[in-house]
Amino acid sequence: MPTEKLSMRKIKQILQLHYESGLKRRAICIAVGTSYGSVANYLNRADIAGITWSSAKDMDERDLARLLFPSQSTSKHRRFVEPDYPHVHQELKQKSVTKLLLWEEYRQSQPKDGYSYSQFCHRYRDWQSKQTTSMRQVHKAGEKLFVDYCGPTIPIVNPDTGECYGAQIFVAVFGASNYTFACASKSQNQADWINAHVKAFEFYGGVPELVIPDNLKSAVIKTHRYKPDINPAYLQMASHYKTAIIPARPYKPKDKSKAEVGVQIVERWILARLRHHTFFTLSALNLAINELLIDLNNRAFKKLPGTRKSQFEMIDKPALKPLPKSAYQYVEIKSARVHIDYHIEYDKHYYSVPHHLIKEQIEVQASSTLISIYAYGHRVSSHPRSYVQGSHSTLTEHMPESHRAISEWSPARFLNWAESIGEATKNVVSTLLHKKRHPEQNYRSILALLSLAKTYDRQRLENACVRAIDINSPTRTSVESILKNGLDKLNSTYKKSSAKQNELPLDNHENIRGDKYYH
Repeated sequence: MPTEKLSMRKIKQILQLHYESGLKRRAICIAVGTSYGSVANYLNRADIAGITWSSAKDMDERDLARLLFPSQSTSKHRRFVEPDYPHVHQELKQKSVTKLLLWEEYRQSQPKDGYSYSQFCHRYRDWQSKQTTSMRQVHKAGEKLFVDYCGPTIPIVNPDTGECYGAQIFVAVFGASNYTFACASKSQNQADWINAHVKAFEFYGGVPELVIPDNLKSAVIKTHRYKPDINPAYLQMASHYKTAIIPARPYKPKDKSKAEVGVQIVERWILARLRHHTFFTLSALNLAINELLIDLNNRAFKKLPGTRKSQFEMIDKPALKPLPKSAYQYVEIKSARVHIDYHIEYDKHYYSVPHHLIKEQIEVQASSTLISIYAYGHRVSSHPRSYVQGSHSTLTEHMPESHRAISEWSPARFLNWAESIGEATKNVVSTLLHKKRHPEQNYRSILALLSLAKTYDRQRLENACVRAIDINSPTRTSVESILKNGLDKLNSTYKKSSAKQNELPLDNHENIRGDKYYH
Protein backbone atom coordinates (compact mmCIF):
# COMPACT_ATOMS: atom_id res chain seq x y z
CA MET A 1 0.00 0.00 0.00
CA PRO A 2 1.55 3.32 -1.03
CA THR A 3 2.45 5.79 1.66
CA GLU A 4 0.13 8.80 2.00
CA LYS A 5 1.79 12.18 1.39
CA LEU A 6 1.28 14.42 4.42
CA SER A 7 1.98 18.06 5.14
CA MET A 8 4.96 18.96 7.30
CA ARG A 9 2.56 20.12 10.01
CA LYS A 10 1.04 16.62 10.29
CA ILE A 11 4.50 15.01 10.18
CA LYS A 12 5.54 17.21 13.11
CA GLN A 13 2.34 16.22 14.92
CA ILE A 14 3.20 12.51 14.42
CA LEU A 15 6.69 13.05 15.85
CA GLN A 16 5.29 14.95 18.82
CA LEU A 17 2.67 12.27 19.66
CA HIS A 18 5.25 9.49 19.36
CA TYR A 19 8.28 10.99 21.13
CA GLU A 20 6.66 13.38 23.59
CA SER A 21 3.27 11.78 24.34
CA GLY A 22 4.41 8.17 23.94
CA LEU A 23 1.40 7.04 21.91
CA LYS A 24 1.45 3.81 19.96
CA ARG A 25 1.37 3.89 16.18
CA ARG A 26 -2.27 2.72 15.97
CA ALA A 27 -3.36 5.51 18.32
CA ILE A 28 -1.39 8.04 16.31
CA CYS A 29 -3.21 6.90 13.12
CA ILE A 30 -6.57 7.67 14.72
CA ALA A 31 -5.41 11.00 16.24
CA VAL A 32 -3.87 12.31 13.05
CA GLY A 33 -6.41 10.78 10.68
CA THR A 34 -3.99 8.91 8.43
CA SER A 35 -3.00 5.35 7.56
CA TYR A 36 -0.82 3.09 9.67
CA GLY A 37 1.70 2.74 6.82
CA SER A 38 2.22 6.52 6.60
CA VAL A 39 2.82 6.81 10.35
CA ALA A 40 5.28 3.92 10.27
CA ASN A 41 7.10 5.37 7.23
CA TYR A 42 7.64 8.82 8.80
CA LEU A 43 8.73 7.39 12.16
CA ASN A 44 11.21 5.07 10.44
CA ARG A 45 12.64 8.00 8.44
CA ALA A 46 13.00 9.98 11.68
CA ASP A 47 14.88 7.10 13.31
CA ILE A 48 17.24 6.82 10.31
CA ALA A 49 17.90 10.60 10.33
CA GLY A 50 18.36 10.59 14.13
CA ILE A 51 15.54 13.06 14.67
CA THR A 52 13.78 13.36 18.05
CA TRP A 53 10.99 15.68 19.08
CA SER A 54 13.38 17.91 21.04
CA SER A 55 15.38 18.57 17.88
CA ALA A 56 12.39 18.72 15.51
CA LYS A 57 10.04 21.09 17.39
CA ASP A 58 12.06 24.27 16.65
CA MET A 59 13.31 23.13 13.25
CA ASP A 60 12.33 24.95 10.04
CA GLU A 61 9.91 22.85 7.95
CA ARG A 62 12.24 23.02 4.93
CA ASP A 63 15.20 21.76 6.99
CA LEU A 64 13.08 18.98 8.47
CA ALA A 65 11.94 17.92 5.00
CA ARG A 66 15.56 17.91 3.76
CA LEU A 67 16.52 15.50 6.62
CA LEU A 68 13.49 13.22 6.21
CA PHE A 69 13.67 13.09 2.38
CA PRO A 70 17.35 13.53 1.42
CA SER A 71 16.92 11.90 -1.99
CA GLN A 72 13.99 14.04 -3.20
CA SER A 73 14.02 17.27 -5.23
CA THR A 74 13.91 19.50 -2.17
CA SER A 75 17.47 18.61 -1.28
CA LYS A 76 18.55 19.17 -4.87
CA HIS A 77 17.06 22.69 -4.93
CA ARG A 78 18.75 23.57 -1.68
CA ARG A 79 22.20 22.82 -3.12
CA PHE A 80 21.94 25.76 -5.57
CA VAL A 81 23.62 28.99 -4.51
CA GLU A 82 21.16 31.89 -4.35
CA PRO A 83 22.13 35.00 -6.37
CA ASP A 84 22.76 38.29 -4.56
CA TYR A 85 19.38 39.83 -5.41
CA PRO A 86 20.05 43.36 -4.01
CA HIS A 87 23.25 43.44 -6.12
CA VAL A 88 21.30 42.30 -9.20
CA HIS A 89 18.70 45.01 -8.56
CA GLN A 90 21.36 47.71 -8.32
CA GLU A 91 23.23 46.53 -11.42
CA LEU A 92 20.06 46.55 -13.55
CA LYS A 93 19.90 50.34 -13.04
CA GLN A 94 23.04 50.74 -15.13
CA LYS A 95 22.63 51.43 -18.83
CA SER A 96 22.88 48.39 -21.13
CA VAL A 97 22.98 45.95 -18.20
CA THR A 98 20.53 43.05 -18.72
CA LYS A 99 19.39 40.06 -16.69
CA LEU A 100 21.07 37.73 -19.19
CA LEU A 101 24.44 39.42 -18.66
CA LEU A 102 24.08 39.25 -14.86
CA TRP A 103 23.04 35.59 -15.07
CA GLU A 104 26.13 34.77 -17.15
CA GLU A 105 28.34 36.47 -14.56
CA TYR A 106 26.50 34.56 -11.81
CA ARG A 107 27.08 31.22 -13.58
CA GLN A 108 30.76 32.03 -14.09
CA SER A 109 31.12 32.36 -10.31
CA GLN A 110 28.87 29.31 -9.67
CA PRO A 111 29.41 26.93 -12.61
CA LYS A 112 28.08 23.83 -10.77
CA ASP A 113 25.67 25.24 -8.20
CA GLY A 114 23.99 28.00 -10.22
CA TYR A 115 20.37 28.26 -11.32
CA SER A 116 19.27 28.16 -14.94
CA TYR A 117 18.43 31.47 -16.61
CA SER A 118 14.67 30.92 -16.31
CA GLN A 119 14.97 30.08 -12.59
CA PHE A 120 17.28 33.08 -12.09
CA CYS A 121 14.66 35.45 -13.57
CA HIS A 122 11.78 33.77 -11.75
CA ARG A 123 13.49 33.99 -8.37
CA TYR A 124 14.53 37.60 -8.95
CA ARG A 125 10.92 38.56 -9.75
CA ASP A 126 9.79 36.70 -6.64
CA TRP A 127 12.34 38.65 -4.58
CA GLN A 128 11.14 41.94 -6.11
CA SER A 129 7.52 41.22 -5.21
CA LYS A 130 8.50 40.94 -1.55
CA GLN A 131 10.25 44.31 -1.44
CA THR A 132 8.72 47.74 -0.84
CA THR A 133 6.63 49.36 -3.58
CA SER A 134 9.39 51.84 -4.46
CA MET A 135 11.63 48.96 -5.62
CA ARG A 136 9.17 47.33 -8.03
CA GLN A 137 10.17 49.46 -11.01
CA VAL A 138 13.60 49.21 -12.57
CA HIS A 139 14.96 52.67 -13.40
CA LYS A 140 17.99 53.16 -15.62
CA ALA A 141 20.82 55.44 -14.57
CA GLY A 142 20.14 59.09 -15.38
CA GLU A 143 16.96 58.20 -17.23
CA LYS A 144 13.98 59.59 -15.29
CA LEU A 145 13.49 62.58 -13.01
CA PHE A 146 10.08 62.60 -11.28
CA VAL A 147 8.68 66.02 -10.31
CA ASP A 148 5.66 67.14 -8.31
CA TYR A 149 4.45 69.54 -5.59
CA CYS A 150 3.82 68.73 -1.94
CA GLY A 151 0.26 69.04 -0.71
CA PRO A 152 1.01 71.10 2.44
CA THR A 153 2.42 74.62 2.14
CA ILE A 154 4.63 76.71 4.41
CA PRO A 155 3.37 80.18 5.40
CA ILE A 156 5.42 83.26 4.49
CA VAL A 157 4.53 86.27 6.65
CA ASN A 158 4.99 89.89 5.58
CA PRO A 159 6.60 91.53 8.67
CA ASP A 160 5.21 94.98 7.76
CA THR A 161 1.57 94.15 7.05
CA GLY A 162 1.15 90.73 8.65
CA GLU A 163 -0.23 89.33 5.40
CA CYS A 164 0.51 85.64 4.81
CA TYR A 165 0.59 83.30 1.83
CA GLY A 166 1.42 79.61 1.50
CA ALA A 167 4.70 78.83 -0.26
CA GLN A 168 4.50 75.84 -2.61
CA ILE A 169 7.14 73.09 -2.18
CA PHE A 170 8.51 71.62 -5.43
CA VAL A 171 10.06 68.13 -5.24
CA ALA A 172 12.25 66.27 -7.76
CA VAL A 173 13.45 62.65 -7.35
CA PHE A 174 15.76 60.56 -9.55
CA GLY A 175 14.34 57.13 -10.34
CA ALA A 176 17.53 55.09 -9.97
CA SER A 177 19.18 56.68 -6.93
CA ASN A 178 16.22 58.40 -5.18
CA TYR A 179 18.39 61.52 -4.87
CA THR A 180 15.95 64.25 -3.84
CA PHE A 181 15.70 68.00 -4.47
CA ALA A 182 13.20 70.45 -2.99
CA CYS A 183 12.66 74.20 -3.16
CA ALA A 184 9.94 76.69 -2.28
CA SER A 185 8.19 78.98 -4.76
CA LYS A 186 5.45 81.57 -4.43
CA SER A 187 2.90 79.67 -6.50
CA GLN A 188 2.41 76.79 -8.93
CA ASN A 189 2.06 79.08 -11.94
CA GLN A 190 3.97 78.48 -15.14
CA ALA A 191 6.91 80.78 -14.36
CA ASP A 192 7.50 79.31 -10.87
CA TRP A 193 7.06 75.73 -12.18
CA ILE A 194 9.69 76.16 -14.91
CA ASN A 195 12.13 78.11 -12.69
CA ALA A 196 11.94 75.27 -10.15
CA HIS A 197 13.08 72.85 -12.89
CA VAL A 198 16.01 75.14 -13.70
CA LYS A 199 17.05 75.11 -10.04
CA ALA A 200 16.72 71.31 -9.92
CA PHE A 201 18.99 70.80 -12.95
CA GLU A 202 21.59 73.11 -11.40
CA PHE A 203 21.35 71.20 -8.10
CA TYR A 204 21.97 67.87 -9.85
CA GLY A 205 24.68 69.31 -12.09
CA GLY A 206 23.19 67.68 -15.19
CA VAL A 207 20.06 66.83 -17.14
CA PRO A 208 18.12 63.51 -17.26
CA GLU A 209 16.81 61.88 -20.41
CA LEU A 210 13.17 62.20 -19.30
CA VAL A 211 11.18 64.39 -16.92
CA ILE A 212 7.99 62.82 -15.53
CA PRO A 213 5.55 65.47 -14.22
CA ASP A 214 2.00 65.20 -12.98
CA ASN A 215 -0.85 66.67 -15.04
CA LEU A 216 -1.04 70.14 -13.44
CA LYS A 217 -1.98 73.03 -15.75
CA SER A 218 1.53 74.53 -15.77
CA ALA A 219 2.77 71.32 -17.41
CA VAL A 220 -0.17 69.93 -19.40
CA ILE A 221 -2.81 72.07 -21.09
CA LYS A 222 -5.08 69.12 -21.88
CA THR A 223 -4.66 65.65 -20.41
CA HIS A 224 -4.87 62.54 -22.55
CA ARG A 225 -3.85 58.93 -21.95
CA TYR A 226 -1.69 58.75 -25.07
CA LYS A 227 -1.28 62.28 -26.52
CA PRO A 228 -1.32 64.94 -23.77
CA ASP A 229 -1.14 68.57 -24.88
CA ILE A 230 2.00 69.88 -23.15
CA ASN A 231 2.39 73.57 -22.36
CA PRO A 232 4.51 75.30 -25.09
CA ALA A 233 6.68 77.17 -22.57
CA TYR A 234 7.39 73.87 -20.76
CA LEU A 235 8.37 72.25 -24.06
CA GLN A 236 10.67 75.15 -24.88
CA MET A 237 12.43 74.73 -21.54
CA ALA A 238 12.85 71.00 -22.26
CA SER A 239 14.26 71.80 -25.71
CA HIS A 240 16.80 74.19 -24.15
CA TYR A 241 18.04 71.39 -21.85
CA LYS A 242 17.70 68.66 -24.53
CA THR A 243 15.40 66.51 -22.45
CA ALA A 244 11.89 65.14 -23.03
CA ILE A 245 8.63 65.57 -21.11
CA ILE A 246 6.47 62.47 -20.56
CA PRO A 247 3.57 63.23 -18.19
CA ALA A 248 2.22 60.45 -16.01
CA ARG A 249 -1.08 59.02 -17.19
CA PRO A 250 -4.14 60.60 -15.54
CA TYR A 251 -5.31 58.71 -12.44
CA LYS A 252 -2.31 56.34 -12.61
CA PRO A 253 -0.26 57.08 -9.46
CA LYS A 254 2.04 54.10 -10.12
CA ASP A 255 3.44 55.99 -13.12
CA LYS A 256 4.94 58.50 -10.70
CA SER A 257 5.39 56.38 -7.60
CA LYS A 258 8.89 57.79 -7.08
CA ALA A 259 7.47 61.31 -6.93
CA GLU A 260 4.73 60.19 -4.52
CA VAL A 261 7.28 58.61 -2.17
CA GLY A 262 9.67 61.57 -2.57
CA VAL A 263 6.91 64.03 -1.66
CA GLN A 264 6.01 61.95 1.37
CA ILE A 265 9.65 61.85 2.54
CA VAL A 266 10.06 65.63 2.07
CA GLU A 267 6.87 66.25 4.02
CA ARG A 268 8.10 64.04 6.89
CA TRP A 269 11.77 65.00 7.05
CA ILE A 270 11.65 68.65 5.98
CA LEU A 271 8.20 70.22 6.27
CA ALA A 272 7.44 68.55 9.60
CA ARG A 273 10.70 69.87 11.04
CA LEU A 274 9.89 73.42 9.93
CA ARG A 275 6.32 73.46 11.28
CA HIS A 276 7.23 75.63 14.30
CA HIS A 277 9.37 78.11 12.34
CA THR A 278 8.16 81.47 11.05
CA PHE A 279 9.57 82.70 7.74
CA PHE A 280 9.38 86.26 6.46
CA THR A 281 10.96 85.75 3.02
CA LEU A 282 11.04 83.01 0.43
CA SER A 283 14.84 83.04 0.35
CA ALA A 284 15.01 82.37 4.11
CA LEU A 285 12.72 79.37 3.67
CA ASN A 286 14.85 78.00 0.82
CA LEU A 287 17.98 78.28 2.95
CA ALA A 288 16.33 76.19 5.66
CA ILE A 289 15.17 73.61 3.09
CA ASN A 290 18.69 73.33 1.64
CA GLU A 291 20.16 72.53 5.05
CA LEU A 292 17.61 69.78 5.71
CA LEU A 293 18.10 68.38 2.19
CA ILE A 294 21.72 67.62 3.03
CA ASP A 295 20.63 65.53 6.01
CA LEU A 296 17.87 63.80 3.99
CA ASN A 297 20.15 62.75 1.13
CA ASN A 298 22.87 61.50 3.50
CA ARG A 299 20.57 59.20 5.49
CA ALA A 300 21.41 55.51 5.06
CA PHE A 301 18.91 53.28 3.23
CA LYS A 302 17.26 50.53 5.27
CA LYS A 303 17.23 47.82 2.59
CA LEU A 304 19.77 49.08 0.06
CA PRO A 305 23.44 49.90 0.46
CA GLY A 306 24.63 53.48 0.93
CA THR A 307 22.65 56.72 0.87
CA ARG A 308 20.73 58.72 -1.72
CA LYS A 309 23.79 60.89 -2.32
CA SER A 310 26.24 57.99 -2.64
CA GLN A 311 23.87 56.16 -5.01
CA PHE A 312 23.49 59.33 -7.08
CA GLU A 313 27.26 59.81 -7.31
CA MET A 314 27.72 56.19 -8.35
CA ILE A 315 24.70 55.58 -10.62
CA ASP A 316 22.91 58.69 -11.92
CA LYS A 317 25.52 61.43 -12.06
CA PRO A 318 27.88 59.74 -14.58
CA ALA A 319 24.92 59.19 -16.94
CA LEU A 320 23.52 62.74 -16.89
CA LYS A 321 23.69 65.05 -19.89
CA PRO A 322 25.78 68.19 -19.35
CA LEU A 323 24.09 71.48 -18.53
CA PRO A 324 23.89 74.06 -21.36
CA LYS A 325 26.22 77.06 -21.26
CA SER A 326 23.49 79.37 -19.98
CA ALA A 327 20.50 78.65 -17.77
CA TYR A 328 17.05 78.84 -19.32
CA GLN A 329 15.32 82.22 -19.03
CA TYR A 330 11.58 81.85 -18.67
CA VAL A 331 9.45 83.23 -21.48
CA GLU A 332 5.66 83.27 -21.61
CA ILE A 333 4.27 81.95 -24.88
CA LYS A 334 0.91 83.14 -26.18
CA SER A 335 -0.96 83.17 -29.47
CA ALA A 336 -2.26 86.44 -30.91
CA ARG A 337 -3.80 87.80 -34.09
CA VAL A 338 -2.26 90.78 -35.90
CA HIS A 339 -4.56 93.81 -35.83
CA ILE A 340 -5.42 95.82 -38.93
CA ASP A 341 -2.86 98.45 -37.84
CA TYR A 342 -0.12 95.72 -38.05
CA HIS A 343 0.32 95.63 -34.26
CA ILE A 344 -0.28 92.86 -31.73
CA GLU A 345 -1.30 93.40 -28.12
CA TYR A 346 0.57 91.89 -25.17
CA ASP A 347 0.04 92.98 -21.57
CA LYS A 348 -1.94 96.03 -22.84
CA HIS A 349 0.97 97.33 -24.90
CA TYR A 350 1.12 97.23 -28.72
CA TYR A 351 4.06 95.92 -30.75
CA SER A 352 4.46 96.17 -34.53
CA VAL A 353 4.99 93.31 -36.98
CA PRO A 354 5.57 93.41 -40.78
CA HIS A 355 2.39 94.80 -42.34
CA HIS A 356 1.90 91.80 -44.66
CA LEU A 357 1.00 89.70 -41.58
CA ILE A 358 -2.24 91.63 -40.93
CA LYS A 359 -4.96 89.26 -39.58
CA GLU A 360 -2.48 86.35 -39.37
CA GLN A 361 -2.15 84.16 -36.26
CA ILE A 362 1.29 84.56 -34.66
CA GLU A 363 3.12 83.41 -31.51
CA VAL A 364 4.39 85.85 -28.87
CA GLN A 365 7.31 84.86 -26.63
CA ALA A 366 7.69 87.34 -23.79
CA SER A 367 10.56 87.50 -21.30
CA SER A 368 11.08 90.18 -18.67
CA THR A 369 13.16 92.24 -21.12
CA LEU A 370 12.28 91.16 -24.67
CA ILE A 371 9.20 90.50 -26.82
CA SER A 372 9.84 88.08 -29.70
CA ILE A 373 7.16 87.47 -32.33
CA TYR A 374 7.10 84.32 -34.50
CA ALA A 375 5.14 83.47 -37.63
CA TYR A 376 5.28 80.05 -39.30
CA GLY A 377 8.16 79.03 -37.01
CA HIS A 378 10.39 82.04 -37.85
CA ARG A 379 11.01 85.13 -35.78
CA VAL A 380 9.60 88.12 -37.66
CA SER A 381 9.94 90.84 -35.03
CA SER A 382 11.47 91.63 -31.66
CA HIS A 383 11.04 94.62 -29.35
CA PRO A 384 12.36 95.64 -25.93
CA ARG A 385 9.55 94.91 -23.51
CA SER A 386 7.56 97.95 -22.42
CA TYR A 387 5.35 98.10 -19.35
CA VAL A 388 3.60 101.32 -20.46
CA GLN A 389 0.00 100.29 -21.02
CA GLY A 390 -1.87 101.69 -24.00
CA SER A 391 1.30 102.78 -25.79
CA HIS A 392 2.83 101.56 -29.08
CA SER A 393 6.25 100.20 -30.05
CA THR A 394 6.54 100.58 -33.81
CA LEU A 395 9.42 99.88 -36.19
CA THR A 396 9.56 101.90 -39.42
CA GLU A 397 10.41 98.87 -41.56
CA HIS A 398 7.11 97.23 -40.55
CA MET A 399 5.03 100.05 -42.10
CA PRO A 400 3.57 100.23 -45.61
CA GLU A 401 5.23 102.83 -47.87
CA SER A 402 2.42 105.35 -47.44
CA HIS A 403 2.58 105.12 -43.65
CA ARG A 404 6.36 105.18 -43.65
CA ALA A 405 6.38 108.56 -45.43
CA ILE A 406 4.17 110.02 -42.75
CA SER A 407 6.27 108.54 -39.96
CA GLU A 408 9.30 110.49 -41.15
CA TRP A 409 7.60 113.76 -40.20
CA SER A 410 7.95 115.44 -36.81
CA PRO A 411 6.31 118.50 -35.13
CA ALA A 412 9.49 120.54 -35.58
CA ARG A 413 9.58 119.78 -39.30
CA PHE A 414 5.95 120.83 -39.74
CA LEU A 415 6.54 124.08 -37.83
CA ASN A 416 9.61 124.95 -39.93
CA TRP A 417 7.65 124.38 -43.13
CA ALA A 418 4.75 126.52 -41.89
CA GLU A 419 7.09 129.30 -40.77
CA SER A 420 8.56 129.49 -44.26
CA ILE A 421 5.04 130.38 -45.49
CA GLY A 422 4.19 132.88 -42.79
CA GLU A 423 3.64 133.57 -39.13
CA ALA A 424 -0.14 133.02 -39.30
CA THR A 425 0.34 129.66 -41.00
CA LYS A 426 2.80 128.65 -38.24
CA ASN A 427 0.25 129.65 -35.58
CA VAL A 428 -2.48 127.54 -37.21
CA VAL A 429 -0.14 124.52 -37.49
CA SER A 430 0.93 124.93 -33.85
CA THR A 431 -2.73 124.96 -32.83
CA LEU A 432 -3.42 121.81 -34.85
CA LEU A 433 -0.46 119.96 -33.29
CA HIS A 434 -2.00 120.40 -29.86
CA LYS A 435 -5.53 119.67 -30.92
CA LYS A 436 -5.35 115.92 -30.10
CA ARG A 437 -3.55 114.05 -27.36
CA HIS A 438 -0.85 112.62 -29.64
CA PRO A 439 0.75 114.95 -32.27
CA GLU A 440 0.90 112.03 -34.74
CA GLN A 441 -2.89 111.96 -34.84
CA ASN A 442 -2.88 115.50 -36.36
CA TYR A 443 -0.26 114.90 -39.07
CA ARG A 444 -2.79 114.15 -41.80
CA SER A 445 -4.72 117.41 -41.19
CA ILE A 446 -1.51 119.45 -41.14
CA LEU A 447 -0.26 117.85 -44.37
CA ALA A 448 -3.59 118.63 -46.02
CA LEU A 449 -3.37 122.26 -44.79
CA LEU A 450 0.18 122.88 -46.02
CA SER A 451 -0.55 121.15 -49.33
CA LEU A 452 -3.06 123.98 -50.09
CA ALA A 453 -0.01 126.08 -51.02
CA LYS A 454 0.30 123.91 -54.15
CA THR A 455 -3.34 124.41 -55.20
CA TYR A 456 -3.29 128.11 -54.33
CA ASP A 457 -0.15 130.13 -53.67
CA ARG A 458 1.78 130.56 -50.44
CA GLN A 459 0.61 134.16 -49.92
CA ARG A 460 -3.05 133.28 -50.27
CA LEU A 461 -2.57 130.44 -47.74
CA GLU A 462 -0.98 132.90 -45.32
CA ASN A 463 -3.85 135.38 -45.81
CA ALA A 464 -6.42 132.61 -45.27
CA CYS A 465 -4.68 131.61 -42.01
CA VAL A 466 -4.78 135.27 -40.89
CA ARG A 467 -8.53 135.43 -41.53
CA ALA A 468 -9.08 132.02 -39.79
CA ILE A 469 -7.28 133.30 -36.70
CA ASP A 470 -9.27 136.54 -36.72
CA ILE A 471 -12.59 134.67 -36.77
CA ASN A 472 -11.27 132.33 -34.05
CA SER A 473 -11.47 129.20 -36.26
CA PRO A 474 -7.85 128.09 -36.92
CA THR A 475 -8.75 124.75 -38.53
CA ARG A 476 -7.94 123.12 -41.85
CA THR A 477 -11.58 123.11 -42.97
CA SER A 478 -11.96 126.85 -42.20
CA VAL A 479 -8.77 127.75 -44.07
CA GLU A 480 -9.83 125.63 -47.06
CA SER A 481 -13.31 127.23 -47.08
CA ILE A 482 -11.81 130.74 -46.98
CA LEU A 483 -9.59 129.91 -49.98
CA LYS A 484 -12.42 128.30 -51.98
CA ASN A 485 -14.66 131.33 -51.49
CA GLY A 486 -11.88 133.86 -52.10
CA LEU A 487 -12.37 135.44 -48.70
CA ASP A 488 -8.62 135.69 -48.25
CA LYS A 489 -8.65 138.44 -50.94
CA LEU A 490 -11.03 140.54 -48.83
CA ASN A 491 -8.64 140.80 -45.95
CA SER A 492 -7.83 144.54 -46.53
CA THR A 493 -11.50 145.54 -46.79
CA TYR A 494 -12.30 143.36 -43.80
CA LYS A 495 -9.61 145.09 -41.72
CA LYS A 496 -10.73 148.67 -42.72
CA SER A 497 -14.39 147.98 -41.89
CA SER A 498 -13.33 146.45 -38.58
CA ALA A 499 -11.26 149.57 -37.80
CA LYS A 500 -14.19 151.91 -38.59
CA GLN A 501 -16.50 149.95 -36.33
CA ASN A 502 -14.00 150.28 -33.54
CA GLU A 503 -13.85 154.11 -34.04
CA LEU A 504 -17.67 154.79 -33.88
CA PRO A 505 -18.65 157.24 -31.11
CA LEU A 506 -20.86 154.79 -29.27
CA ASP A 507 -21.68 157.35 -26.55
CA ASN A 508 -24.00 159.29 -28.95
CA HIS A 509 -25.73 156.22 -30.42
CA GLU A 510 -29.51 156.51 -30.47
CA ASN A 511 -29.94 153.12 -28.78
CA ILE A 512 -27.99 154.16 -25.69
CA ARG A 513 -30.19 155.77 -23.00
CA GLY A 514 -27.47 157.46 -21.00
CA ASP A 515 -27.36 158.32 -17.31
CA LYS A 516 -30.28 160.82 -17.51
CA TYR A 517 -32.73 158.04 -18.31
CA TYR A 518 -32.51 156.64 -14.78
CA HIS A 519 -34.06 158.60 -11.86
